[in-house]
Amino acid sequence: MAWLLLAPPLVWVALILIFLRPLRAAWREPTLRHPVLIVESDDWGPGPARHATALHRLAKCLLKYRDANGRLPVMTLGLTLSLPDSQAIRAAGLSLPYHSLPLTAPVYADILAAIREGIAAGIFAPQLHGMAHYWPEALMRAGQADPQVLDWILAGPGQETESLPSPLQSRWVDASVLPSRTLPEPEIRAAVAEEIALYTQIFGDSPAVVVPPTFVWTETVEAAWARGGVACVVTPGRRYIGRDAAGKPTAGAMGVALRNGQTGAAGVLYLVRDDYFEPAYGHAAERALDALRDKTAQGRPCLLETHRFNFTGEHAAAALRELDRLFAEALSRHTDLRFTSSAELAEQYRRHGDWLETRLARRFAALVARARRLPRFWKLARLTGLGLILSGLSNRLA
Repeated sequence: MAWLLLAPPLVWVALILIFLRPLRAAWREPTLRHPVLIVESDDWGPGPARHATALHRLAKCLLKYRDANGRLPVMTLGLTLSLPDSQAIRAAGLSLPYHSLPLTAPVYADILAAIREGIAAGIFAPQLHGMAHYWPEALMRAGQADPQVLDWILAGPGQETESLPSPLQSRWVDASVLPSRTLPEPEIRAAVAEEIALYTQIFGDSPAVVVPPTFVWTETVEAAWARGGVACVVTPGRRYIGRDAAGKPTAGAMGVALRNGQTGAAGVLYLVRDDYFEPAYGHAAERALDALRDKTAQGRPCLLETHRFNFTGEHAAAALRELDRLFAEALSRHTDLRFTSSAELAEQYRRHGDWLETRLARRFAALVARARRLPRFWKLARLTGLGLILSGLSNRLA
């Protein structure tokens, strides 16, 4: 009968060994001591003049709150730095070379001023999204085949990139045809150098953080960013390298999981942003609060992905109300909540700062919470009784 007593532990050991790789990765990912909330808003930059007003309204909301350390909330702005120069493109007969209108153009002065005011106040943190939200030559080729894309190109100076076809919004591939094609390495290096130079000219420092448009980027792009001084890349937890025949992002052989604090081959550090707060799509504050609760249990930061269109379109007033509720409720539910920027969080990971947990009991509790996010493992753990054992240990040690 002794074998009956040994059977469950042997099954548990076998289960852990089968899933050892993701469990080991979850253990190695640093654990945060405190809840961390960052609202990451992409696609800001050149656009209609009313976007300046939207930024001022966001600033007014953010300035109302402070965390336990007196820190204001931070909204990162994923910035694109240019739009098509419609007038110059039309004058050139709609042919290459492409002509761009940068964020520094007088027509965008109010938008840039609002961005700079928020940075000075400590509530906006600029992040590089790209020189543009597309590959310019791919956009021009698409315009030759698609009248709607051509109309968009010529509609400046206040176009909104959100209205472009989704595949074209991937900057680091040629998505004028599908499946997308890779870009020549010399062109990638030149484009990265150009966008980093313009970002530095505008904001006085090179970008510390990059958010790849549509999360499509390659190791070649990442290496070029690193050479330009970029220290951190915000990811959805994996890398996409192109668009398939249906226009969907494809991970290919690079689809391995990425984790907070992990570094790539070029030395950049990854952050994971896989929670969403898009009030224009019906996301209420409760969705974001649930994400913050879960990430806190996992010892991970809650980076909420949101986009410009939530705060500039017809749903802007409702979106602001939900953002306001989010901050108020987050501070009420998590009295030790920390606000910070993604760049500062990346530095905590890189230098093993005092926000990182060192107590084994807390790290184990976070590991169990992370293990629950491994669907196949946790299903089998529950069926075999291992889940009950792990949950009990976690509750006792937490």
